[in-house]
Amino acid sequence: MSLHVIVGAGPIGSATARLLADRGDEVRLITRGGSGPVHPGIERVKADATDPDTLSRLAARATAIHHCAQPAYHRWPTEFPPLNAGILRAAEATGAVLVTVGNLYLYGQVDGPMTEDLPARPNSVKGRVRADLWAAQLAAHQAGRIRTAEVRGSDYLGAGVVSSFTVMVLPAVLRGRHALAPADVDAPHSWTYTGDMARTLVAVADDESAWGRPWHAPTPPPRSVRELAGLAATLAAAPAARTRRMPSALLRLAGLFSAEAREIPEVRYQFDRPFVLDSTQAQTAFGLEPTPTEEALRETVAAIRSAG
Repeated sequence: MSLHVIVGAGPIGSATARLLADRGDEVRLITRGGSGPVHPGIERVKADATDPDTLSRLAARATAIHHCAQPAYHRWPTEFPPLNAGILRAAEATGAVLVTVGNLYLYGQVDGPMTEDLPARPNSVKGRVRADLWAAQLAAHQAGRIRTAEVRGSDYLGAGVVSSFTVMVLPAVLRGRHALAPADVDAPHSWTYTGDMARTLVAVADDESAWGRPWHAPTPPPRSVRELAGLAATLAAAPAARTRRMPSALLRLAGLFSAEAREIPEVRYQFDRPFVLDSTQAQTAFGLEPTPTEEALRETVAAIRSAG
C-alpha cells in the first residue's frame, strides 16, 4: 500500500484523496486547519506546507506528493512562491514524485485551442506567477533534484467549486433571475470537471513516463456561458436561463467591496474570446475520457442547492 500525501483540501485535493483512499492507498491530507473529507482511509493532518522540514517528515514514506493547494486569488504573488518552495524542497528531501495542479494562465492570450506544447507567454500578473512556479519546478526536475509533472485544467465544474460562473451566474439561474457574467456569454469556453483533474493527477503520479512535462486534464467540448447556464436551468428544472454580459462599470463597483472581484478584469480576456483546452494527449496516454458536462454540472448544481 503506497502513501500519497496531498496538500490542500479544496475540491480537487478532496476528490484526489477520496479516489486514492477508495482504491486502497494510504492517504495523508495536509491543510493548515486539518480539514478535508471524512473517510476511513484518509488521515487529516494540520500543518503548514511552507515549512519544508515538517512536510518532509510527513511525506517521508510517500510515493507521491499531490500539490492541490491554492492561496486566495488576490494573494497569489505573495503566497504561492513560498508554498511551492516548501513543497518542492520536501519532494527533493523525500524522493516522492511531485504532481501539481496548474491552470492555463501561463499561456496568455492565444489563438486556437491550447495544447501542452504551447510556450509560456503570460499576459497577466497571475499568469506570470504560474509560469515562474512551473519553470522552477521543471528546472529542478531537469537537474535531477526532483521528479515532477503538472496537470492543468480550465475553469472548473464540480461540488465546492468557486468561480465567476458558480458565484455570479449559477445561483441567479437556479432562482429564475437574470444572470450577469463578466464575459462574452456566447464565446466558446472549456470547463474541466474536478473529478477528471483528480483522475489525471493519480494517473500521472503512477506513470513514470508521464513525468517531466505538463498534461491537460480530459475536458469535454467547449460551451459558452449562455449554453452552460441554459443547460443548468434544464437539469435543475428551473425557469429558462436569462444571461447577459455584466457591464464593466458594475464589475468595477463590485471590486470596491470584493478582493476577488477586483482580480477578474486582469483575466477577463479568457472570457472575451474563445478559450478552448485540447486534452487529446492525456486522453490518449492514460485512456481517460472526460466526464460529460451534464454530469459535472448536475453535481455542481446539487452542491449549490445543498449549501442553500
